Amino acid sequence: MGMKRLAVLAVALIVAFVVAPGRLASSGAATGDLRSEARLVGTFRGEFVTYWGSGERGFGPGMQRVVDYWFRYHIAKGVLAAALLVVLVALGVTIWRAFLRTRGLRAAGLAVGGVLSTVLAVVSLAALMANIHGTAAPFGSLLPMLFGAPAGPLDDTLGQVRQQLAAGQQSPPLDMITSDYVLFHAVMAVEGAIVVAGLVVLAVLLWRRFTRADGRTRRVLAGYGVFVPVLSLALAVVVVANTTTAAHPLPGLEGFFAGGW
Repeated sequence: MGMKRLAVLAVALIVAFVVAPGRLASSGAATGDLRSEARLVGTFRGEFVTYWGSGERGFGPGMQRVVDYWFRYHIAKGVLAAALLVVLVALGVTIWRAFLRTRGLRAAGLAVGGVLSTVLAVVSLAALMANIHGTAAPFGSLLPMLFGAPAGPLDDTLGQVRQQLAAGQQSPPLDMITSDYVLFHAVMAVEGAIVVAGLVVLAVLLWRRFTRADGRTRRVLAGYGVFVPVLSLALAVVVVANTTTAAHPLPGLEGFFAGGW
């Protein structure tokens, strides 16, 4: 596929990533109202108060409706992010190959395009990873929506959650919250470790090619040969942090319900 077609496809996928997931996740009238962010947040907050008050680990119909919608939403976003990542990688390779054959102002424009496609590819990778662990733990990924609400019943509920955490108590709803919180961070750690391993392999391949290259090819390979290891190191820090949180969730949960993330 040519460069222009790849660029058009990338733009189309970016637009779809922003506007399509809500439509794809909603199942007619049953969850159509949740496509509105304000309605989703408000509904989840109300259902969370009900869920906590029930004292049960399992979700009632109202909460299950929200969690199921959010699960499908993450699947839709993840598929679109994966497709966008593939297109951006292909576009970046095509642009850099054209750059190596070109001189002058066109080469400068291609270099800008190559850098932009790389940045967008990294953002797409981050979006894909976020939606993978969001799909694995949709309830856990909904929890940040609890904060910033006006004073009301939710404040009392969050206060009870904080009290149970501080006292080391356990209840069925808190057990579910803890389980999804751990799963959320464990999946982040696993997928991050996989990506780090892939980036390390890519860095090795880039530097091997660098030793056999010359001229502008050598400079392009050197740039990516530095960028990829730096990216892998940054992601390795995230992996360690999430592994620690999954292994010892209580401090993280206490900080989270105190208003942190």
